[in-house]
Amino acid sequence: MGQCVTKCKNPSSTLGSKNGERESGSKSHSKRSAVHKDDHPSVCGKSSGDILVNGTKKTDAAVESSQPPTFSGDAKKDAVSSAEESSLQRIGELFRRYKDEREDAILEEGMERFCNDLCVDPTEFKVLVLAWKFQAATMCKFTRKEFFEGCKAINADSIDGICARFPSLLNEAKQEDKFKDLYRFTFQFGLDSEEGQRSLHREIAIALWKLVFTQNKPPILDQWLHFLIENPSGIKGISRDTWNMFLNFTQVIGPDLSNYSEDEAWPSLFDTFVEWEMERRKKEEETKCIIASSDTEGLCMEEQT
Repeated sequence: MGQCVTKCKNPSSTLGSKNGERESGSKSHSKRSAVHKDDHPSVCGKSSGDILVNGTKKTDAAVESSQPPTFSGDAKKDAVSSAEESSLQRIGELFRRYKDEREDAILEEGMERFCNDLCVDPTEFKVLVLAWKFQAATMCKFTRKEFFEGCKAINADSIDGICARFPSLLNEAKQEDKFKDLYRFTFQFGLDSEEGQRSLHREIAIALWKLVFTQNKPPILDQWLHFLIENPSGIKGISRDTWNMFLNFTQVIGPDLSNYSEDEAWPSLFDTFVEWEMERRKKEEETKCIIASSDTEGLCMEEQT
């Protein structure tokens, strides 16, 4: 997988100017100029060279001329407005590059090309984070509004600009409050809004749990996903409440599940999981003991012979 490199080109130009007039090489001309000097004073002021025509000292004038030009509030607003307009134009060009020919949105094919240009796989955590910042309502789709508002939210209007923002976006997703928002967004993102779904299909939920916990995987996650995979008939779907509460579960309940209580207000699926997992661990320990016992008996028989 390649790397995206931000290329910035800031061409600059300098302006030069020539002040004063060229001196004549003729001595006689210099003398004539000296004779008529008082009759025709220079633009800068009197012949003494210290005072300007307006009475200002040369030193003061020099300080004033060295000050940078100031802009009025309207000029600043115009400059900002012009920059924003240019940025919106670039976002529009970027959107048109990937949008569908029939629908005013970036769909699956355009999304693949978009991700390819970003040097990311569509199933990567980075793409989920980007969808979160764009507040995308549906997988594999960016509407015009989502794309424009998303690009403005991350302050990027080009492929290189978006690539450059990925590190800060990933760091943002590590913050507890931001991750909670990302986690809750992921559930809604996984629903099929056109079908009016209210719960996630089990397979989709498993895939999204693996994805959203890419940067901070909880110790109990593997056991939880194993439970969901091993019990397909008993789990029709994952509700929003179950999804949201699982984050609390990972933060409160220890890996050994010893502090879990059915008396607390956990979803019933968690009760089933804890019971199933504790039974699985018990059988695993019994199996280990049987194997260890068999090895010991075998060793004893070898010693006797």
